[in-house]
Amino acid sequence: MALTIYGIIASRALRPLWAATELGLDFEHVQTDYKLGTTRTPAFLAINPNGHIPVLVDHRPEGDVTVWESMACALYIARHHGQADGVNLVPATPREDAEALRWSFWTVTELEKDALTVLMHRLAMPAEERKHDLAEAAERRLKVPLRVLEQHLTQQQARGEAFIAAARFTVADLCVASVMLWVKPARELLAQHPLVSAWLAQCLGRPAYEALRRQR
Repeated sequence: MALTIYGIIASRALRPLWAATELGLDFEHVQTDYKLGTTRTPAFLAINPNGHIPVLVDHRPEGDVTVWESMACALYIARHHGQADGVNLVPATPREDAEALRWSFWTVTELEKDALTVLMHRLAMPAEERKHDLAEAAERRLKVPLRVLEQHLTQQQARGEAFIAAARFTVADLCVASVMLWVKPARELLAQHPLVSAWLAQCLGRPAYEALRRQR
């Protein structure tokens, strides 16, 4: 197999797993659960000394290429294992490539921290450990980036394009949606941003995502 992806679906490893599944790639998924300490073993630290998942290893004729960081993994898969044919998730033009890059970086800097707080304190943590004040503060801060995304999707619709970078689903949507899904427990917040909510539903309704979700 050309690709090996280390991680579990219920983590940031979803991003490269989703990208590879969307493209129909033949890849090996090595279940690596950080909760079990497997990311701190000497064998794992040899491929990612940071001790984090996911890790992508591309087994190329000239030698293995190792990629850390989930957004980088997804973007790498799209760039080096897909065809820029204007049909699949691979950016096919400089504009689409720029959108994929800027929105992926934007997601990490503007969205991810507060989205994760909402997920943890609204849903994922045991009820007795959740802190509603932290979730509420995160939701207030999220109004700013969600307003930015809502505005962008409005502009995209005016161009006749329903997704972040194009008229079709691309890796830009995958990267942003993989974090936006953490905001789903904040239903009132999403309801205030109808285009974002509708776009997210389209992304999460894709067969590749559904197939991964069923494996969790």
